[in-house]
Amino acid sequence: MQLKSLDAILLISCYELGHQPLGIASPMGFLERAGYQPAATDIAVETLDTEKVARARFVGISVPMHTALRMGVRVIELIREINPECHVCCYGLYAALNSDYLLEHGADSCLGGEFESPLVEWVRSLEDGHDAEVAGVITRDREAKPNLERLPFAVPSRSALPILDDYAQLEQDGETRTAGYVEASRGCLHLCTHCPIPPVYEGRFFILPQDVILQDIRTQVAAGATHITFGDPDFLNGPKHAIGVVRAMHAEFPDLTFDFTAKIEHLLNRGEHLSEFAESGCLFIITAVESLSDRVLEILDKRHTRADVEEALVVCREAGIPLRPTWVAFTPWTTLDDYLEVLHFVEANGLIDHIDSVQYAIRLLIPPGSWLADHSETLPHRGELDEAAFTYRWVHPDSRLDALHKEVSKLVERDAQAGVDSATTFYRLLELAHGRDPASAVCSLPPDRSRTPRLTESWFC
Repeated sequence: MQLKSLDAILLISCYELGHQPLGIASPMGFLERAGYQPAATDIAVETLDTEKVARARFVGISVPMHTALRMGVRVIELIREINPECHVCCYGLYAALNSDYLLEHGADSCLGGEFESPLVEWVRSLEDGHDAEVAGVITRDREAKPNLERLPFAVPSRSALPILDDYAQLEQDGETRTAGYVEASRGCLHLCTHCPIPPVYEGRFFILPQDVILQDIRTQVAAGATHITFGDPDFLNGPKHAIGVVRAMHAEFPDLTFDFTAKIEHLLNRGEHLSEFAESGCLFIITAVESLSDRVLEILDKRHTRADVEEALVVCREAGIPLRPTWVAFTPWTTLDDYLEVLHFVEANGLIDHIDSVQYAIRLLIPPGSWLADHSETLPHRGELDEAAFTYRWVHPDSRLDALHKEVSKLVERDAQAGVDSATTFYRLLELAHGRDPASAVCSLPPDRSRTPRLTESWFC
């Protein structure tokens, strides 16, 4: 199999939360360093190029998240119709977790964990016709654990990708600015039971070299980025590394703004640099609060309490950085009072403009491999595995919650399509949750108010 020729390798991204896909840019850098000339396409913003598919001998499909995985299965079907002889490899966080299904439905191999170097080695093996055993590579005849060896990182290659303006933008003060996306670390120290990272990384995380991160930032700034999202699962897993990267970035690009994601626990215990982050251009922090119920938080092993959330809000406000909480609004253990408590908490703490409306409709996913799947608290509620949807079905013991979820989802989608002010949507949801007519809601916030900075892509799963 000749794979060094132009376009013999095709990398496909399906969806990366509205960002220019690092799931292509990173392996592109590794492959180009090894002498390959891969092509790329991102079906989130462009049509699948059938000519590229027809020319490819090896197709890699990036599946870093649930939505991308579901789209990836359809992409495999299309590839098999166009080019049945090529080798299809799914790689990324969800590839290893769902390898059985992917291999049964058209993939030839799957690769998870720290995948880039093994991907290059796997390509070389196929090119040489050896079909050698490569760390992390799963085939129909070979099982393997995700690769967790530290990689010799390459600078991501973005020249073959759609331009940054095709992706999510920063929205601030009624204007939009071009946003870029990097990672300073991968994996996570923590073991939240609902998260897909622990089953793969098992509490480990890897930092990327500062020079690699900065070169990737330079590339995106040169392409027009004036804001950078650090997409690490938790930017403060390595706080010294994080502040070092921010200092170097700010020194080179003093007007560049940024955002990152961090646990409530880390904001409280590792937040000594928050003021410096603010002075260096941090516009907001995303944090996975998930719930205010002590029971739900304990089951999810979030290692924070409602009181911790309130304290983190104070700490971040004192530093001058808005928090943008995310939620798992519906779980088998969430009560109607729990749901209402979240809404009242959001209103009381002035967070209405900090939260995208879709967050109030998020329903817990329990995918294969999830540590929640066999959790003692889950088993009484867990139904059959919906293989095509990559999640176990579950029914809430209180039928009102399942009914509410359906109505919330419809309202949020309808308002989003109509361009309704998110604050109006919030008050409609509040009326709905109280069992009243959402049409009677009165929004107490003025439409011309100053709003918290945000990215224009509001999906988080």
